[in-house]
Amino acid sequence: MQRHAKELVAGKPDVILVATNPALAAMRQETRTVPIVFAQLVDPVGAGFVTSAARPGGNITGFSHIEYTFLGKWLDLLKEIAPRLASVAVLGNPTDYVWPNFLRTIADVPPSLGLKVIPTGIRNSEDIEGVIDAFAREPNGGVVNLPTPTNFVNRALILRSAMRHRLPIVYHLRFFTAEGGLMSYGANNIDLFRRAASYVDRVLKGENPGDLPVQFPTKYELVVNLKTAKALGLDVLEWCILLEAASYGNAALSVRPQ
Repeated sequence: MQRHAKELVAGKPDVILVATNPALAAMRQETRTVPIVFAQLVDPVGAGFVTSAARPGGNITGFSHIEYTFLGKWLDLLKEIAPRLASVAVLGNPTDYVWPNFLRTIADVPPSLGLKVIPTGIRNSEDIEGVIDAFAREPNGGVVNLPTPTNFVNRALILRSAMRHRLPIVYHLRFFTAEGGLMSYGANNIDLFRRAASYVDRVLKGENPGDLPVQFPTKYELVVNLKTAKALGLDVLEWCILLEAASYGNAALSVRPQ
């Protein structure tokens, strides 16, 4: 990634569009002058990419797609789709900077959910099966898959391990659900990139990225894979219809038959 960033900056572009925190970190090491617009980023202020959301400063601005409060929504959705749920493993890499920020929100989980929330660290692919196997020894468990690079790269292994133990998982992006995950709730990424394109246009017309405020999602989507739900023994179709009627969390709802 660093090599590609160096090659891209050497081409002297007028503006660079970047997605994900690792990609932006690599690009930032190569230039502090070429305008950069990001999309699909977690906590740009906390990560040190911008000074503030209102006035980013420097050469970087864009659109974030995750807020730490999402953890509460993911837990709530898991409990709704699997009412017998008793414990949830929050799966992420403890070395990732988002880990402590997500864990702080566990204190805000309503006691009425009746969930035991267990921070579960994985640092590499070798950790995954053992960690999930150990967690699955207790009945009525589920998993929140945090948006970290380790989880992204190892998503197929995480899914296989969880399905082997019939653990429902919630993700933050719809393509995880398309690949076989039970459910995802998060920003509509197509909308984020469309909005990022408007910032690219404004920068090309002469505006300073440091003066363009960082923006957050306005459209969310809840996606449920019915085939996976059936494999887990969850009858969710009526639940999905009720959620759609209630417009859960101002989110669009879609169901995937397979």
